[in-house]
Amino acid sequence: MHMQSRRSKDDLLAEARSAVREMSPAEVKAALEGADAPYLLDVRARDEFAAGHLEGATHIPRGFLELNCEETVPRDRTVVVYCAGGVRSLLAGRTLREMGYQDVVSMSKGFGGWKQEGFDFVVPKVLSERDRDRYLRHLMLPEVGEAGQIKLLESKVLCIGAGGLGSPVAMYLAAAGVGRLGIIDSDIVDESNLQRQLLHTSDRVGMPKTESAAITLKALNPNIRVDALQYRLTAENVVDLFGQYDLIVDGCDNFNTRYLINDACVLLSKPNIHGSIFRFEGQVTTFIPGDGPCYRCLYPEPPPPEMAPSCAEAGVLGVLPGAIGVLQAIEAIKLILDAGTTLNGRLVHFDALATKFREMKLRRDPGCKMCGEGAEFPGFQHYDGFCSITPG
Repeated sequence: MHMQSRRSKDDLLAEARSAVREMSPAEVKAALEGADAPYLLDVRARDEFAAGHLEGATHIPRGFLELNCEETVPRDRTVVVYCAGGVRSLLAGRTLREMGYQDVVSMSKGFGGWKQEGFDFVVPKVLSERDRDRYLRHLMLPEVGEAGQIKLLESKVLCIGAGGLGSPVAMYLAAAGVGRLGIIDSDIVDESNLQRQLLHTSDRVGMPKTESAAITLKALNPNIRVDALQYRLTAENVVDLFGQYDLIVDGCDNFNTRYLINDACVLLSKPNIHGSIFRFEGQVTTFIPGDGPCYRCLYPEPPPPEMAPSCAEAGVLGVLPGAIGVLQAIEAIKLILDAGTTLNGRLVHFDALATKFREMKLRRDPGCKMCGEGAEFPGFQHYDGFCSITPG
């Protein structure tokens, strides 16, 4: 029985070799360096692929080839299939030929032979089993997948304010797996915050908001890093601070800080996701320096202080920051994933009493003193009458 089984295997491989031509690792390398580079297909198991693979290779395990190759593998290119030693790739190549692929090659000696030749390969970053379980619903989305989730885990986002807007932003970004979250706020938790600021709890009244935020976020996702930045954002520290993060989410409640955030983001070319709330209304947009307007294109100068009361003075519906903050978190995730269409060049206004959304087009002002044509950075400007950070 053993000899009969062995002969059957040999016969199977002989049939595959008659249908699929083979190339050595050196020949494959030369072809990849040519003008008409072939398409690389890795048919090994997931753990083998994770241990290292040829750069640019598409991974489809042999057992899933028939199900997935039609959507992925092109028919108008030479397809080089490889496995660990050259056996599975022969069988996979024969399958592709039977499915109508005309130019299919198996790399003899497989990935093992490629490594023995001393040729370069890449070791991809992969999710741990724990992360695969936690972010399973993300992995099911083609727009996210494992590569997108790794982008989230490697991203760094700074949230300005740990208040009404900062709460949903930080909580959803933490849950989504943003690897490093900075939270800057100089305030302490007050009883009046608890109506809308979900990062905080009654037993933390009097605690610094950043400390309270870190407790909540680490409980929600222990695997992320939370930078609790218990100080004011100023012209002296803004450049060094913003330089440590990929993008900025503006959840403050005063014009002085908004202009400071905007100007630093333009200077450093950092995306700025802006949100604001007032009583029953809120708005959100995304500013991408060099690819759309900035905050000063909308509001070149702040209104008089008496014309711009804060939430502490005018009040705010407790659930409203949740709606606006969630939209800000969505914008941040889309930017990290480079997926979908952001609100760059658009502003969404939400009227909670009427449950209506309105969208307005935003255009870059060529005369803007911060981002206009030929504008030079004028330095940070302080506006008297507005405090540093007073989160919603």
